[in-house]
Amino acid sequence: MELNKLTLTEAMDGLSEYKFTGRDLVSACLSRIKEVEPKINAFITVTAEAANKEASEIQEKPGDIKPFLGVPAAIKDNFNTKGLKTTAASNIIRDYVAPYDATVVHKIKESGAVIIGKTNMDAFAHGSSTETSDFGPTKNPWNTDYLPGGSSGGSAAAVAADETIFAIGSETAGSIRQPAAWCGVVGLKPTYGRVSRYGLIAMASSTDSPGPITKTVADARTVYRVIAGFDLFDATSADRPVSDSGNLKKIAGLKIGLPKEYFRTEAQPGVNETVMAAAKKLESLGARVLEVSLFDPKYAISVYTILQRSEVSSNLARFDGIRFGGTRDQFNEENKRRIMLGTYTLQSGYYEAYYQKAQKIRTIIIEDFNRVFEKVDLLLSPVSPTTAQKVGASANQAMFGEISDILIEPSSIAGLPGISVPCGFVKGLPVGMQLVGPMWSENLILDTAQEYEQATEWHKQKPNL
Repeated sequence: MELNKLTLTEAMDGLSEYKFTGRDLVSACLSRIKEVEPKINAFITVTAEAANKEASEIQEKPGDIKPFLGVPAAIKDNFNTKGLKTTAASNIIRDYVAPYDATVVHKIKESGAVIIGKTNMDAFAHGSSTETSDFGPTKNPWNTDYLPGGSSGGSAAAVAADETIFAIGSETAGSIRQPAAWCGVVGLKPTYGRVSRYGLIAMASSTDSPGPITKTVADARTVYRVIAGFDLFDATSADRPVSDSGNLKKIAGLKIGLPKEYFRTEAQPGVNETVMAAAKKLESLGARVLEVSLFDPKYAISVYTILQRSEVSSNLARFDGIRFGGTRDQFNEENKRRIMLGTYTLQSGYYEAYYQKAQKIRTIIIEDFNRVFEKVDLLLSPVSPTTAQKVGASANQAMFGEISDILIEPSSIAGLPGISVPCGFVKGLPVGMQLVGPMWSENLILDTAQEYEQATEWHKQKPNL
């Protein structure tokens, strides 16, 4: 049995039944990392010595009851991890060692998981390719000539390549769902405020959302339950209970909307058709699928570009070389572009013309979603208009991310939960379908995605590295 290929559910069951130990699991994942990292570069830091030591200590002290006890986990490198480097894939803080754990990391540790490393990403999460990393690009495990997506590309690639049992990513406008789709794994973006941002190096504070990247929907649900919840350290954290419902609800009678504007005419041939086949599968399971209309997602690009760049300008102002990190000349070109545009839009005389107008349109987008959710329970569409693009595709394309994430940005701007689930392949590369729901509808999204997953075989496909 290749233990690194286990799902989280299988790993937890095997550990509870004493079929293997946490040390065995950690060893299997570390061996896989050593084998495939030269090909895909999913990790910035691998904590082999510490992980082996922790796994051995767990084995020597049996009887501890924790859900993830001994399970290897990977963390995106923009989450603070006490005593470990937290680089955000940027040279400016390449030697920064965090003095505390992000709340998500704390919860993962408290659950008993063993952190085996920090994953690669676009520097400061600026990008949708993982090509803007100052530590080199990550490659897609399905074909290393292609990108894994981003900015959580390292986390998605590590899960797809079975280097870890599960991983944590963060999404500002697609950075969990898009790489999950391109790498053929599951990515859950919770409602904004459902999972604490405390200890996450901020990109755009009004949309940043931590979430799990896993091998199955059931695994995503399990991790989500651990990391969700109110946090006094995060002023934007939602003070409302997290339902612990674990019983799969049948989707018979569920109304699922297909927003016609999201099935782009310029999409890569095969993508729309693959997602429509997934919609028909849900229909065969009892869902009622109907066409709906939303604002063209192209309008979200303008809104997101202005808001995100403005918040980047504000958030990166702290990296001035005085308190920690290097000097500002160590920002890469993508970082500088975003800082400059954000600073421009926040200037006196331009604030009203750009930033304030973008916030008004954001409200209109939210109201448009609310209108549609009066008619349907969930929305279904492709995650991205294309499958993974070739390495180098983002070079000299300032709007590469916005175009790749055009179908995800509206729901991120609105703070809505969504999931990417594998639903097929086009020319050997995975296609992801997304389900988006109203705020706080994570359980309904997970239930629907899990029933679809159980009725198909796409999630069982593995890349041949």
